[in-house]
Amino acid sequence: MNWPTVVLIIVMIGAVTSTLQTYLRSRRPARDRADAGREERLIEELHALRERVAVLERIATERNSLLEREFEQLRDR
Repeated sequence: MNWPTVVLIIVMIGAVTSTLQTYLRSRRPARDRADAGREERLIEELHALRERVAVLERIATERNSLLEREFEQLRDR
């Protein structure tokens, strides 16, 4: 191969790479917006699940204390 051919190949590789990078950067904001929407939905779902767990914990502890009181009442009889 002669030098002009090598230089031409290197320039073409650079041009293709630059074009590809520009194309991929132009698509990134749309993907980021979709990710942001997904992230918001996941955060909302996380809050809802935390509320449910808190309710279940309250129910479980209330039932335990209620059962303990009932057992003690039965023992006292």
